[in-house]
Amino acid sequence: MTALPAEGVLIMGLMEKFNLRELKARVKRRLAGRTGNRRLVAEARTEEAEARLLKTQDEILDTVAEMRREYGVRRH
Repeated sequence: MTALPAEGVLIMGLMEKFNLRELKARVKRRLAGRTGNRRLVAEARTEEAEARLLKTQDEILDTVAEMRREYGVRRH
């Protein structure tokens, strides 16, 4: 029987996934810039921005959850 991963492990996995997504987009942008492919550069910039937004969203949700736990606030 397998146990479910601890919450911290799952959250860390998500952050690593977001970091890898951003890194992949950054590499794609640099390579596309070197080849002169402007369409691919723009696509990579969009992917990079999306990855940063997902990381920010995850950080905000973590902060909200932490505050709710600390102050005992429930959702309505």
